[in-house]
Amino acid sequence: MHGRVRGEIKKRFGELRLKQSVLKARVKDKIKKRIAQIKDSEWDFSREFGRKLIHLLSLFFILLYFGTAHFFGHKAGLLVLAGLLIVLLEIEYVRIELKAKLPILSYLWKHFRRRSEHQRVGGEIFFLLGAIIVFAVFDERIATVALLMTTFGDLTAALVGKYVHNIWIFEKKKKALEGALAQFLVDVFVGFIFLRTLVNGKVWWLSGFAIVGDPLWGPILIMAFAATFVETCVSKIDDNLLIPLFSGFAGHAALVFLGHIVFLV
Repeated sequence: MHGRVRGEIKKRFGELRLKQSVLKARVKDKIKKRIAQIKDSEWDFSREFGRKLIHLLSLFFILLYFGTAHFFGHKAGLLVLAGLLIVLLEIEYVRIELKAKLPILSYLWKHFRRRSEHQRVGGEIFFLLGAIIVFAVFDERIATVALLMTTFGDLTAALVGKYVHNIWIFEKKKKALEGALAQFLVDVFVGFIFLRTLVNGKVWWLSGFAIVGDPLWGPILIMAFAATFVETCVSKIDDNLLIPLFSGFAGHAALVFLGHIVFLV
């Protein structure tokens, strides 16, 4: 009788210890996740600024396309971008799948990417995909402005919204009204500079340094609104792909519509 009681007590103690160990493991896991979330939310200004500066390297993709297209044609420009995309995907394979450390790149990945980005492909992949699509489908002016809005608008929204946030639009997503307004103004400025009427059949930045042609305000405002809307409302899908696609489509549609109106008049 006593032996049975003792055995039952030991069994109960064993079950209790097992439950305690499982509970401790779950608590530790939750604490680790919470610490990671806090570190991401406390992303300091210098790192965020450095991260955005690296994103400015995406301007190289635009210059690479125009340089190649100028000498060898539109399709050659797209082909070069596609080749570069393959190279970057191979580098991401080495980083994510093989866990290999590459000189310089590993340092940049560690210090200028959020923890949530460590195990997924970087924004430059999505930006390059967007660049290939917009240059293939839309007017060159629209494609260029869409990509520049993605670069400079996103940079402005992130820095202003993160450090000057008195009015939250989506607090959980860390989207502030100040950031959205700043992005819209920067996007309008980008459009004002680069989205203009053709002069002698060419865009001004391919024919000289003087800013000539009239700004196309309809497409500019529509593109700026589309880019700001996507940046503000979307957080699960990479905006480096969405902003050029949505703003480019909206701008090109507006440009075509404006062309029809002018033709009819």
